[in-house]
Amino acid sequence: MLYSPVLRIGRVPVEPPLILAPMAGITDRDFRLLIRRIGGCGLVSMEFISSEGLIRQRPSTLKMLHFVDEERPIAIQIYGSDPLRMAEAAKVVEAMGADLCDINMGCPANKVLKGCAGAALTADLPRAAGIVRAVRAAVRTPLTVKFRLGVSDDSKTFLDLGRACQEEGADAVTLHPRTARQQFNGHSDWDAILELKQVLSIPVVGNGDVTTPEQALEMFRRTGCDAVMIGRGGLGNPWIFREAAALLRGEMHGKPALAERHALMRSHFDEVVRREDGRTALHKLRKFTGWYTHGLPDGRRLRRKLSEVASAQELMGAVEDYFVTQGAA
Repeated sequence: MLYSPVLRIGRVPVEPPLILAPMAGITDRDFRLLIRRIGGCGLVSMEFISSEGLIRQRPSTLKMLHFVDEERPIAIQIYGSDPLRMAEAAKVVEAMGADLCDINMGCPANKVLKGCAGAALTADLPRAAGIVRAVRAAVRTPLTVKFRLGVSDDSKTFLDLGRACQEEGADAVTLHPRTARQQFNGHSDWDAILELKQVLSIPVVGNGDVTTPEQALEMFRRTGCDAVMIGRGGLGNPWIFREAAALLRGEMHGKPALAERHALMRSHFDEVVRREDGRTALHKLRKFTGWYTHGLPDGRRLRRKLSEVASAQELMGAVEDYFVTQGAA
């Protein structure tokens, strides 16, 4: 078998061992629920949260924190550079009832790096270890850490960082095998996931360049990882978790019919419009429509039309008209 039939991260079962990656501005409650309802995802992750915003209870931060039991198990990922503040933030995460607390040491955004957080911590191992130690001492919630290879090709610290996370009490780690300097360019180095797996005894989650269910299967085969985390691959194809789960069971998977794509978009967009103000809703709908319509008949024409609409309601009307024309309404 390619994977453990009962993967546990601390006390939390992750079955199947397929995880939705935390993505800023994307993995909000509506998208997480959509992934859950399609099926095949063993753990969903909230978009990453500033430790300072959490402690100070900033309205913009608190808005992102809402989740419902249907999403469980759910991980809340926090980022910051101060061990004590991160520990305080982790206590808030635990009090909220999150199933896992995840520490972000992988974000390559400049504004995060400048604050000595995210992937910058791969270049400051004492500080990184201190954060894990402080958070572990503060909470009993299962603890994970997500990190990159290092800041650049000449400073790859992922093996030492992985060992430090394990020694300081992390229950699992996730490796996105690119450097911070790469951002999301080039190719992720899956061999590094294998290297990390060989030196750690805690579960290792692989992440990076999984855009098809077959690639999820290949990552298990090539790296021996305990779970596969999928991020951008789930944007154009939210069914990727269901499809990959079928392959892990040794079953064939089918592609969603046009009618299922229509139902998904309508359900997701209805929730966005219900929860967001008009301008925010329009921005989100444009973004998700851009992903959802890739590969659809005349998808480019639809995307071009949607770039000209002035409201979320007008956008949804254009989407409905498209599916009527395609005979999938």
